Amino acid sequence: MSHFLSDWRQRVTHRRVWALAAPMILSNISVPLVALVDSSVIGHLPHAHQLGAVAVGGTLYSFLAWAMSFLRMGTTGFAAQAAGRQDGTALRQVLLQGLLLALTFAVLLGLIGLPFQHLALQLMQPSPDLNDLTRDFFHTRLLGLPAALASYALVGWFLGLQNARAPLAIVLTTNLVNIALNLWFVLGLDWGVVGSARASVIAEWIGALLGLALTRRGLRDYPGQLVLVALKRWRSWRPLLAVNRDIFIRSLVLQSVFFLITVQGARLGDATVAANALLLNGLLLTANALDGLAHAVEALCGHAIGARDRDALRRSLNVATGWSLICSVAFAIFFLLAGHLFIDLQTDIVEVRDIAFVYLPYLAVLPLVAVWSYLMDGLFIGATRAQEMRNAMVMTALITAPFAWLASGFGNHGLWVVFLLFMALRALTLGFIARRLNRSGGWFR
Repeated sequence: MSHFLSDWRQRVTHRRVWALAAPMILSNISVPLVALVDSSVIGHLPHAHQLGAVAVGGTLYSFLAWAMSFLRMGTTGFAAQAAGRQDGTALRQVLLQGLLLALTFAVLLGLIGLPFQHLALQLMQPSPDLNDLTRDFFHTRLLGLPAALASYALVGWFLGLQNARAPLAIVLTTNLVNIALNLWFVLGLDWGVVGSARASVIAEWIGALLGLALTRRGLRDYPGQLVLVALKRWRSWRPLLAVNRDIFIRSLVLQSVFFLITVQGARLGDATVAANALLLNGLLLTANALDGLAHAVEALCGHAIGARDRDALRRSLNVATGWSLICSVAFAIFFLLAGHLFIDLQTDIVEVRDIAFVYLPYLAVLPLVAVWSYLMDGLFIGATRAQEMRNAMVMTALITAPFAWLASGFGNHGLWVVFLLFMALRALTLGFIARRLNRSGGWFR
C-alpha cells in the first residue's frame, strides 16, 4: 500500500499514463459507438430478426477477426521493447512482419470463413429469416478482413512507440466513416442489413490505408535500416510467432466464450439473442474505455522492461490501476441508473427491450469484475509473456466449463452468471501468475 500511495503522488507518471490512455480511450470508445449505431439503425427496422442478423453475423465476423488480435498485442510488446532500446532496425522488422502476417491470415480466414459460418449457423438453429440475413451480412463483411487485420498490426506498432495519436486517427476515421455510411446505406438507400455490412467494409479499408501513410513519421523518429535478409531467417520470426501463437490460443478461447453466448442466446429465440447483443454492446463500451488504460500499461511497462527500469514498471502499473478502478465504478453506476435509457437508445422493439431490462443488473456488475483482467492483460502483453496469458485463459475456461454445463438449465440468467464467473476467474488466474513472476523477478528475464 505504501508503494501505491507514493506512486500515486508521482504527477509525471499520471501525465505519461494519460498521454497514452486518453487518445486510446477516445478511439476505443468509437468502436462500441459504431456497434451502437448499427444496433440503433437496424434496431429501428420493423423486425427482430434484422437486428438479430447484425448481432449474429457481427459475432461470427468478430470471432474470426478478434481471434487475430494477437497481431496487435504481439506487435505492441516487441515494438515497445525495441523503442526502449532505441533500435530502429528492429522496429522496421516488427512492422513489416506484422503486416505480412496480417495479409497471410486474412487469406486463410477467407478460405475457412464460409464453412465456419455454415457450421456455426447449424449449431445456433436460427429461424429461416435470421439464417438468410446473417449469411448475407457475414459474406459481405469478409471483404474487409485484410484491412481490419492490417489495422491491428499498425495500431499495435504505434502503441509500442508510445504514439497514441496515430491509433486515434486510424480508429476514429474508420468508425466515423462507418457511422456515416451506415446511416446513408441503411436509411438513405434502404439497403438494410447488407448496407450496414458494406459500410463497415469501406470504412475498414480507409482506416488501413491511413495507418500505412502515418508510419512514415514513426520510422523517421527511429533511424535504422530494414534488413530484408533477416526476414528469410527462421530465427528472426520465431520470437514473434511464438508470442503470437500463444496470444492466438488465448484469444481463440476468449472469442469462443462470446460465440457460445450468442449460440445459446439464439437457441432461446430471436428476441433473446437481440437483447443479449444490446447488453454486450454495454460491455464493449466498458471494455474499450478501460482498454485505453490497459494500452497505456502495455506501452509503458514494455518500455520499462526494455530499459530494465523496475521502478518505472511499478509506478506505471499502480497509477493505471487506480484510474481503472475509478472508471469501472463510474461505468457500473451508469448502467445501474441509466441502463434503461441505454437500451431504449438502441431499439424500439418492445419484446427485445423487455428482455434486456431484466438482465441489466448483470451488465452493471460486469465492469467491477472485468477491470482486473484488462489490467493484467496490459502488463503481460507489454512484457511479451504470452505463454502465461495462454495458460491462464485455458485454465479459466476449464474451470468454468462444468459451471456452464450446470447452468444450462437456467436459461439466460444461467448464461450471464457463468459469464461473470468466467471474467472473475480470468483476473484471478492472471493475478496468481503475475504475483509469482513479481517475486521471482521474471518480468526482466
